[in-house]
Amino acid sequence: MATEPSIEHPTRLQHSSRDTAALPSVLSEWLSTRLPGGVTPEITVESGIDANGMSSETLVLTGRWTEGGADVEQRWVARVAPTVEDVPVFETYRMDHQFEVIRLVGELTDVPVPATRWIDADGTLLGVPFFLMDFVDGIVPPDVMPYTFGDNWFADAPATRRRALQDETVEIIAALHAIPDATETFAFLSDAEPAGTTPLGRRLRWLQDWYAFSTPDLGGSALVERALAWLEANFPGDAADLDTVLSWGDARMGNVLYDEFRPVAVLDWEMAALGPRELDVAWIIFAHRVFQDLAEMAGLPGLPDVLREQDVRTAYRAAGGAELSDLRWYYVYSAVIWCLVFMRTGARRVRFGELEKPDDIESLFYHRQSLENLLNGDA
Repeated sequence: MATEPSIEHPTRLQHSSRDTAALPSVLSEWLSTRLPGGVTPEITVESGIDANGMSSETLVLTGRWTEGGADVEQRWVARVAPTVEDVPVFETYRMDHQFEVIRLVGELTDVPVPATRWIDADGTLLGVPFFLMDFVDGIVPPDVMPYTFGDNWFADAPATRRRALQDETVEIIAALHAIPDATETFAFLSDAEPAGTTPLGRRLRWLQDWYAFSTPDLGGSALVERALAWLEANFPGDAADLDTVLSWGDARMGNVLYDEFRPVAVLDWEMAALGPRELDVAWIIFAHRVFQDLAEMAGLPGLPDVLREQDVRTAYRAAGGAELSDLRWYYVYSAVIWCLVFMRTGARRVRFGELEKPDDIESLFYHRQSLENLLNGDA
């Protein structure tokens, strides 16, 4: 029998073993070929962002130079693909896809995204691909420790303000799904996907391939294999008839910067894909369930009034979203993604000496009971 999931939660996840000492001079020279007038900026690497993302490395840079006799200062964020040595969450990182999705979303919608600047798509400069976008001030509901644990700006806010923030975040999802001709506009997103007859079929194959990639380090999971078999056996037969939209992929509050409870930047597009709108709606609901499960395991009340399915459906419909189908299949799909994220970040923690290799990989699945309930038809 599997052991109970541990409630140990890291206070900081190490993302990279990169030595940033050489970055300023390297980036300064690179930017001198891209900034207007051929100026050579002085670059300061402020730090790695203490952010919620668990995949790409994220660095804050400040550039300073003189232009027309005036001092200029700009701040950027570098999103850098991880190296194999740093135990990447995903098998492949298409930084060019992320860059182009952000650019197009900014061009085609009112959804707030950082302005994209420059990209090294082939990894010539740093050995791995990266891109730069403008820095945006804001705060996020924290993942570490999870916002459901309390003692943070989101959990401590009045319920009415939390609900308003929640509804505005759902409106972002609806706005992304409203981009016309998504299949043609974002056709490049299918380049890195496995073959499949429908967009959702390709997402399932991607999930199966990701599991195969995730098992060598810490071993496989009988629960994940049971869930993948369930997804295959219960694949929604009407999926081909559903609208194909741009799926943000990691649609959750923790990937939005807020200022005074208003969204100011939508972040983390690593799982962006084409697929039915239910992918994003189920993900934002289930992502909260994972953190709610973790809070309850720690004996805390959490935030049970946040991101309830009916509330999300109502907000999505009010924002112009179409009616949604049953979400159970998509919840199981989301739950498997969380399992694989925990497998990969667990392997990374072992790599950096933050965690002893677990005897049972499922001890890392904080949401295991929720997944079992879904598979048993109890949720």
